[in-house]
Amino acid sequence: MIFVTVGTHEQQFDRLIRKVDEMKSQGIINEPVYTQIGYSNYIPKSCEYSKLIGYDEMDRLVREARIVITHGGPGSIFHPIKYGKPPIVVPRNPKFNEHVDFHQIEFAKFLHAKGKIIPVYDIDDLEVNIKIMIL
Repeated sequence: MIFVTVGTHEQQFDRLIRKVDEMKSQGIINEPVYTQIGYSNYIPKSCEYSKLIGYDEMDRLVREARIVITHGGPGSIFHPIKYGKPPIVVPRNPKFNEHVDFHQIEFAKFLHAKGKIIPVYDIDDLEVNIKIMIL
């Protein structure tokens, strides 16, 4: 199972939710996908989803997931790391009205330099990174 979380920030993250949903519907992803979509406007057609979930449910999904894809929030990043699962991190980008500044991108670069995460700055690179982890 792949678990996707966009956290609780009050701006949409349609770019990530849409891309994962497209990969699932096209058969690029052949396993179950659960997405926590937060305040996104895009509603997945091929993935199971919830807007917001509590900590216990989040913890269960992170533990059960083979792959965790997350936005660039520290809590969402460190949760899978705690279980030995380096997350794929797609930082929110203010250019797409996903956040107010570039701090998630800067934080992702910092953690990538330390070998803690798999960063995706261009959403079109997400597919390659998922395929690498599926193999």
